[in-house]
Amino acid sequence: MKQFTNILLIIIGTISLILGVLGIVLPLLPTTPFLLLTAACYVRSSDRLYNWLMTNKWFGSYIENYKAGRGIPLKAKVSVLIMIWSSMLYSAFFIAPNLLLRIGFIFGACFFTVVISLMKTLRKE
Repeated sequence: MKQFTNILLIIIGTISLILGVLGIVLPLLPTTPFLLLTAACYVRSSDRLYNWLMTNKWFGSYIENYKAGRGIPLKAKVSVLIMIWSSMLYSAFFIAPNLLLRIGFIFGACFFTVVISLMKTLRKE
């Protein structure tokens, strides 16, 4: 069972890594949250992949800045909020079959907006 869990975490981490890489070049796709998810998956499943990620010259700095308490870039915050609100509003008005679910989607978007807003913003030095 542990081996299955490790394989699943590696797959999820790799998909998240691909999305994070795309986020570097696509303005509405966040990089940092996907790389944090990748790190969380890899640290629980593969020391080799986690060490590669953390020492990588392109990805390591995103994770290190967050871990060191310097925060995440403003671009990442804005991108995440745009994605959250667009997906939640779409779900609330086009997917949710009743008012209670619509309210739930809107509440979820508000909740995550507060959480992301309270995260420290990385300033360029």
